[in-house]
Amino acid sequence: MPAQTSTPNLDKLERDGFVVIKSIFPADKLATLREASVKATELAREGKWPHIRTVGKQFPPWDPAARERGIWGVQHLMNPDLPGHAVFAEAYFSDEVLRIVRELLQCGDGDMVMELFNMLVRPEEDFELRWHRDDIPADASAEDEMERLSRPAFHAQYNLALFDDDSLVLVPGSHRRARTDVERSADPFEKTLPGQLVVRLEPGDIAFYNNNILHRGVYSSAKERMTLHGSVGHAGGSKLRARNVLQHGVGGWVDRCDFGRLSEGDRRRAEGMRERLVKLGSESGEVGYSLQG
Repeated sequence: MPAQTSTPNLDKLERDGFVVIKSIFPADKLATLREASVKATELAREGKWPHIRTVGKQFPPWDPAARERGIWGVQHLMNPDLPGHAVFAEAYFSDEVLRIVRELLQCGDGDMVMELFNMLVRPEEDFELRWHRDDIPADASAEDEMERLSRPAFHAQYNLALFDDDSLVLVPGSHRRARTDVERSADPFEKTLPGQLVVRLEPGDIAFYNNNILHRGVYSSAKERMTLHGSVGHAGGSKLRARNVLQHGVGGWVDRCDFGRLSEGDRRRAEGMRERLVKLGSESGEVGYSLQG
């Protein structure tokens, strides 16, 4: 990647591993997203949309038959078989989001890769994720952690809240170092780690974070939640990003993605981003899964 140009958002992401940007969408666009999200969540809870994250299982793959305890996520928001997919595509490929991505990745439109767009929702029973890094296993040595953390991230991952959200808990700065002895020996579901921070989002706020920061999720069944969970890649990431993205099964429908509601400029950009994802899939072969559980 080229030398970085310092900006306040990028400086904070590099230093802390996350940055929160307030109110990126106007009220009318937020309302449209909420409407589409409510419908998608209803379909998923009723068993009419099979691509879900099931309570009790943290990482892919998720079996839709194992839904007796409920769901905590809705997958594949841009799949053309999902009602409202065009609304989600407009948000994912919007300049409001992608201008921040370009800033954080220090890249142009021709470098960005379409990756994932899912939704994290209120579970039917309280559910917590264990402390983890998205693409580094828990049994990795300190040397293995640093080998991965020393490379460029090659992604911009984010949570875009449609309701108040305080579910993401992370340890600022942990994306730049191996785990401490305390972190390494802690129970995976430890309630508190030294220096941890709860990321608090209001409707319309977006939090970008390095997915290899040490983090967990705490999801309450008593509080409404619909948070759009997306990622955009950098073409320089190549196979370094392949497993993290392709393990979710996006390759099964990406060729049918509908960009018809996008403006001409956004549509051209979206087509290029999709082409780079398809190229990534064709070059990567079988990728397996990043984490187990």
